[in-house]
Amino acid sequence: MTRLPEMQVLLDEIRAEVSETWQYTGRAALAPRVLDAFAEVPRHAFLPDTLRAAAYINRPLPIGHGQTISQPYIVALMTDLLDPKADDIVLEIGTGSGYQAAVLAKLVKQVYSLEIVAALAEQASERLRRLGYGNVEVRQGDGHAGWPEHAPFDAIIVTAAAPDIPPLLIEQLKPGGRFLIPVGSRYSGQDLLLIEKHRHGRVSQKSVLPVIFVPLTGAAET
Repeated sequence: MTRLPEMQVLLDEIRAEVSETWQYTGRAALAPRVLDAFAEVPRHAFLPDTLRAAAYINRPLPIGHGQTISQPYIVALMTDLLDPKADDIVLEIGTGSGYQAAVLAKLVKQVYSLEIVAALAEQASERLRRLGYGNVEVRQGDGHAGWPEHAPFDAIIVTAAAPDIPPLLIEQLKPGGRFLIPVGSRYSGQDLLLIEKHRHGRVSQKSVLPVIFVPLTGAAET
């Protein structure tokens, strides 16, 4: 597949930023299969027409309803930290435009994605179907509750910041699974946490790096 020149420039910028942040992340380079999957997803197709010219700039962009499409570096890094395997079943909380789900769909067996904003869930579902991502299922719902019908999951990724780690998501993670979530607020600061559930159920977590995400809304607010 021929890559857009803009995509090649973006990949080079991501590699440079990964190299600059390795002391935080523990990643001096991203897995080639992750970068290949990232490069195959047309970011411009997940943006409003008015923002398509900015699609391959390494920064987040608004998608309406107070939500954003994440910075490409963060999407690539989080995907790599999740350590996705070809047979994995992954839960995503915060579908947004569907972009992160599309990247994951290139790497895993199935993605289940929850979006609390009904309009975004409908748009993302239609967009992913139209673009041929048949192994992604999108549903409107509160991410704090997860998707118990399809649990347990090999991996869980949350693309909005929660004040605390939702306990139901820990319950829905398989032993041996990995879970990425930004925790904190815009005012007190947010940290991207990597949580691992070990084979006998013990849970450990570590902070990866400071981040800025939109807040995770839903039941926990009330």
